[in-house]
Amino acid sequence: MDYKSILTFLGSEAEIDATLPQAIRFATRHEAHLTACSLGVDMTPAGGFYMGASPILLQETLERAQSDAAELEARTRHLFDGESLRWGAESAVVQFGGLPALVGLRARFSDLVIQQQPYGEGTLPTQEAVIEAALFEGQAAVLVLPPQGLVPDFGKRVMIAWNQSNEALSAVRRALPLLQAADHVSVVVVNPPVHSPERSDPGGLLTQMLSRHGVRAEVSVLAKTMPRVSDVLMRHMDDIDASVMVMGAYGHSRLREAILGGATRNVLENARHAVFLAH
Repeated sequence: MDYKSILTFLGSEAEIDATLPQAIRFATRHEAHLTACSLGVDMTPAGGFYMGASPILLQETLERAQSDAAELEARTRHLFDGESLRWGAESAVVQFGGLPALVGLRARFSDLVIQQQPYGEGTLPTQEAVIEAALFEGQAAVLVLPPQGLVPDFGKRVMIAWNQSNEALSAVRRALPLLQAADHVSVVVVNPPVHSPERSDPGGLLTQMLSRHGVRAEVSVLAKTMPRVSDVLMRHMDDIDASVMVMGAYGHSRLREAILGGATRNVLENARHAVFLAH
């Protein structure tokens, strides 16, 4: 198995410039087909007309979204010119409320979705919505790029955030091509539960499974020495010089993480390296 069908959604010129060159590099390395979908998003509330909004205003916002999508697609095609990989460029216009359905439909037939980090200065609300839609509606794996892009030796050293959850196991399975190509794989367990089925050998069953796929992994059991598990994971990632973290996404509900915080959101807000997510 490898990543042969890769998809990225682009909602602004800044996002194109930050994401597309990295996605092209990744797709070329894996001899994959890369599709770039330029988004024109109408942010008018779905019930805007019935709340008294002018039909003329609604038409203007839709036309603006169509114009934005066309301009972004043209820029995308320009960046693809001269590249040796197989690629496709398309555009889509959608209201914000319909974004999950649009993204989910396209993502479900892709091996991997590549997106920029969704939080920080200059980011759009659509970026977070796209990642969540790809994970939940599309059931796809998502590679989230760090602000500075992929490092030259990306994928040589990989860290797995392991907590025995279904989400973490799904992420590991989706990341097998990355893990098989890595020189070093570290399985990290933070404060394993005393009464867990793996209490006598944390991560042991996972490393056994990985070894049968040709992946040699070592296990690191860490104490929760910082307020958040995500902080411990990111610090250890720096310590071992890993270029990507493989982790399960949204073990708690998205609403709970949005209000109270959670490992997925905290990592996406603060990670300085790439994050590979699956739900």
